[in-house]
Amino acid sequence: MAQLEWSDALNLDLPLMDNTHREFVDLLAEVAHADDPQLLSRWRVLVDHTAEHFGQEDAWMLSTRFASGNCHSMQHKVVLQVMREGIALAESGDLQPIRVMASELALWFPQHAQSMDAALALHLRRVGFDPATGVVHAPQALPGDLIQGCGGATCSEHSEQPQEEAAA
Repeated sequence: MAQLEWSDALNLDLPLMDNTHREFVDLLAEVAHADDPQLLSRWRVLVDHTAEHFGQEDAWMLSTRFASGNCHSMQHKVVLQVMREGIALAESGDLQPIRVMASELALWFPQHAQSMDAALALHLRRVGFDPATGVVHAPQALPGDLIQGCGGATCSEHSEQPQEEAAA
C-alpha cells in the first residue's frame, strides 16, 4: 500500500495552501494506519477535510479568473465523488475500496500538488492574492480571459510560467 509523508517537495510557498495540504497528508496517514473499526470514521474526516480543501482552492480560482469548468476544478470534483463513493461502500460493509483509494490518493496527491496546485499558487502570487482575505492586490495582473486549462503551460494557452522559464 502506497503511503505519503509530507516533504519539502510538496511545499508551494503559499502558507494557507501548504497548511491545508499538510493536514490532508496527515489525515491520509491516519486512514492508512486505521484498523477496521476506525477506518470509516477516519475516512469521513478525510472526505470532509478534502471537500473544504477543494472548495477553498476552487473559490480562489473563481476569484482570480479561472473558469469554473477548468481541469483543476474538474479533477477536484471527480476525486471527491470517488472518495464519497468509498463511504457508501464502507457503510455497506466493504472496507477494502477505502484502503485502495487511500493508497491511490497517496500516489495522486503529489502529482496534483506539484502540477495543478503549483500553477495555482504561482498564479495567486502573481496577482497578489491574499488567501486569508480574498483580496487581489495586483488586479492589473489578472488574466484578461478566463483560464480554461489547469493554469500550467501544458494545458492552457495562459502559461503560468515566467516568460524566462518558458523561453528556456
